[in-house]
Parts: sequence; C-alpha cells; structure tokens
Amino acid sequence: MHTGPGTDLNPRTALVLLLLLPHRTMSGVFRIGVRLVKGTPGAGSPATPLFIAARNISGKTLRGSKLSKPKPFPYLEKQYTAWNACMDVLRKNTTSRFDENTKVVVVDGPIAAGKSAFAKELAAELEMKYFPEVTMDNYYINPYGYDMRQLDAKLPATMQSFDVTKFHQNPTHRNAASFQVRMLVERFSQYADALAHLFSTGEGVVLDRSVYSDFVFLEAMFRNGYVSKGARSVYYDLVKNTFCDLMKPHLVIYLDVPVDVVKQRIKKRANPAEVSSKALTDQYLKDIETIYKQQYLKDISTHAELLIYDWSDYGETEVVVEDIERIDFDRFDKDDPKMRDWVMENEEDWTEARCRYMNKPDLMNSLNVPRFDVPELTVSPDDFKAWYDVWYSAPGMQFRKGYNEECGDTGILTKMKADFRNTL
Repeated sequence: MHTGPGTDLNPRTALVLLLLLPHRTMSGVFRIGVRLVKGTPGAGSPATPLFIAARNISGKTLRGSKLSKPKPFPYLEKQYTAWNACMDVLRKNTTSRFDENTKVVVVDGPIAAGKSAFAKELAAELEMKYFPEVTMDNYYINPYGYDMRQLDAKLPATMQSFDVTKFHQNPTHRNAASFQVRMLVERFSQYADALAHLFSTGEGVVLDRSVYSDFVFLEAMFRNGYVSKGARSVYYDLVKNTFCDLMKPHLVIYLDVPVDVVKQRIKKRANPAEVSSKALTDQYLKDIETIYKQQYLKDISTHAELLIYDWSDYGETEVVVEDIERIDFDRFDKDDPKMRDWVMENEEDWTEARCRYMNKPDLMNSLNVPRFDVPELTVSPDDFKAWYDVWYSAPGMQFRKGYNEECGDTGILTKMKADFRNTL
C-alpha cells in the first residue's frame, strides 16, 4: 500500500517527479458562434444521434419532479471494473442517469471578477455540483489535513513549496515555472474528477475556472518574463499529451471585468499578498485580459456554447439562468466541432468514455512527459532524495489514505474500501 515513488533515484526520475509532485450588461447578451437564443434548427438540420444528453439545461424552478434513475455509482469508494462496465452497457446505466442538466459548465474571468460567488449560486440554481477553483492547497494539504508547507525548513531551496502567495512576492523565482506546471496538473486532476462525477451520478457540474483556461496565466507569465521559453515549451508538451483524453465543457460563462475594476477589487478585498504583489502589475493584468479574449474565448467557442457578461457592477444569477435555459445543446451532429465530444452513437461509446475517467491513476500518468532540458524544472538527485525522505515521513504520507495507523486509521487489516481517486 506504499504510495511513495521508488527509491532508485537519478536525474531523469527527479525531473519527472518534480513535474508530477504530489459582454453582458443586464440588458443584453453576447453569443459567440451560435444562432439567436430563441431560434430553432431549420428543416435541413442533421438527425439526432442515438445517444446524446437532453438538449436544454433547466433551472430548479422549471425542472419539477426528477425522473427515476439508477442510483449513483460510489466512484470515490469503489473501483469501476470491466464487469461494472459490461453490466452498465447491458442495462444502459450510464445514459440512464443523464438528464437535461447532465452538463459541464465552466465559469471563467479575470482575477477578482466575482466568479466563485456566482459559480456557487449558479450550481445551486441548476442543481449541479460545484467545483471550487483549484489552489496549491489541493497539493500541499494532504488527505489528513497536514500542510506539507510546514516542512520547508527541512528541504533544499529547489524543493521548497511555492504557491500563489510566494508567486506574488517573487514572480521571477526559479520555482515559478514548476508552480504553474503544478497548477496545470491540479486543474487537470479536478476536471477528471468532475467528469467522473458526471458519468457516475448523472449530476451536472459547475467549475470555477478549468484546465482549458490555465494557459492564460502561463502566457501572461511568459510575456512578463516570469517563466522561460523552455518552461513554456514543457507546459505545452503536457497539454498536447493530456487534453486529448478530456471532454470539453458544454458551456463557458465569461465574466468580463476591465483591468481598472480588477485593481479596485483587489484593493478592496485587501488580501495582503495581492495588495503588495510584485506580480500583479498593470501589464500582467492587461495581458491576462488580452489572452482571455483573443485566444481562449475564440478557441473555446468553437467547441462549447459561450455566454459573456459585463460583470463590472456584477449581475443577477437568475438572468443568466434564463439565458442558459434558451440554449439548445442538441442541434449539432457528430461532424460539427461544437459539442463533438458529447455526441456518441451508442451505449458502448458512453461507457468507454466513462471508463477513461474512472481509472484516474492511468489518466494522470499521461502527464509523465520526459523533458530534461529546462534547468528550473529539474532537480539534482541529492535534492530529490532529501525531499523524498522528509516528504514521506510526514503524518499521513507513508501509506494510502485509510491505512495510516498513526493518523487514527483503524481496522486496517479488514478494510474493504479505499479512496480510488487519490493519486498521492
């Protein structure tokens, strides 16, 4: 049950493990690449495939009574086996859990846009599961609540923690590159969890940012000299090797806030790290806005529905829900790039897609890209060994969650359940 890396250490092992360590005003709406909100497909529209999620998302006011479905699969506690998959195909259990709200919705926008509060409200109104924005806490706080950043004094400088607070203090630090690579890994992990939840329960998901917009921050960091060209190259190698395994969101909602308002909100919320940040310069914030609008929104709109709102004075969640309810997600066939990931011919295809996200360790292995030519993303064997000895001696780190007696785990010899999503 030991979860640590192997003990044979070399520079290549050290690098791989370093990478994987653990505009709407309220009077108008912009739609990108779609028909009018109230429009309907014409007579020549393609036929609907055999299996596709129901067309319209509904707020809880319109949903009414829920249909009877197979009970959710306990994906956090039970391994999804080949036998489970065969039975699900025969019984059509995967698609039988789907309803009109079995969708992936992403809320995006600049720093201090008000995404978290809005995304929570939206998830509640649509009766979907809310996934908060990923932070480095996802990586540094282990399943037992122990914060691994407490170990920094015992670690060599190259292996010490580096989170958003340290990035604000020193954005040109050597570890800024590994910080952004880790953010990509954590967002990839969360998105895989969101897809596993959707397929196992039929419940839709609302994410506060996603892995697809992570590159916005990498590009802004590169433009401002915070990361090197080599680190940027490694980042995109990871993207190329992993994004092909994911299914893009059905809907992206972008909350547009100009840079001057972003600066006011940063000052108002008075986070010491942000207020005194050396990273959040005017140019850095402008670059984030530019990259969002000129690259991310342009690309994602070819795959997902897109709603853009002017959020300078915030807005009303109910109005957004009304706009969402008007979107017909079922007007595209398998040859149309929009919604292509969510158009499948039969139950076997849906179950095959589901299997991909149920086996998370294999999915995370696709992040293992061997690149050894970027100094700030490599560490010496001695530094890695020092990190390993300290890291895996911390409380709760010797064995898989549930099997650490010193942390209060009991019944270890007879334990039948484990956290199958834990990739530590």
